[in-house]
Amino acid sequence: MTKVIVYLGPSLSIDKARAILDADYRPPVRRGDLKKALEDGAGIIGIIDGAFYSDSPVGHKEIIAVMKKGVVVVGGSSMGALRASELDVFGMIGVGRIYECYRSGKLVADDEVAVTYNPLTGEQISEPLVNVRYQLKAAELDGAITSEEKKALVSMVAGMYYPDRVYPTILKLAVEKNILSAKKAADLLKYIEEKPLNLKAEDAIATLKKIKELSSLASPKSR
Repeated sequence: MTKVIVYLGPSLSIDKARAILDADYRPPVRRGDLKKALEDGAGIIGIIDGAFYSDSPVGHKEIIAVMKKGVVVVGGSSMGALRASELDVFGMIGVGRIYECYRSGKLVADDEVAVTYNPLTGEQISEPLVNVRYQLKAAELDGAITSEEKKALVSMVAGMYYPDRVYPTILKLAVEKNILSAKKAADLLKYIEEKPLNLKAEDAIATLKKIKELSSLASPKSR
């Protein structure tokens, strides 16, 4: 069987990931980790989450180096989407809407997908900007906020430091800046709690399904 190593963190729980794909799951990828994965015999490497600011992020040359050794590298959702958009011309496989947005230039900043999380449990603490955009677009379509309010909120959140992007803080600031009334902010928070959306999780699932497909193609067929 092809050995599959996947770097996963706050984008999706390990339990949900294992229900989709049987793999060697490791913490968010950092610089130097891919060399170890190669030594451990990886045939397919999935990059979903990775270090951004607290540790050195995985480098482009590292990914290219393992691909030159014949390892298939698939990325999506978070750091994987970002690196795939930069390295798909070299053979890295990108998956999901976040990857497509980076690839097209619709998204450019690293902090679109950056979050803070509990290093012991992997639980996400702050909201990535891509998820906020996704959630507020749904709120607009459902009539919870207007188009003008959505644009003002997204612009405000984009200017926030990424660890501060949590919905209670976001909506409190929106009231202080007169973007929303106190009642509308409370109603929007209730809407988000009742209809939570997570684009990074959706793309992480799509990435795992793609790896599963590639793994089955790479494995020898029994007769």
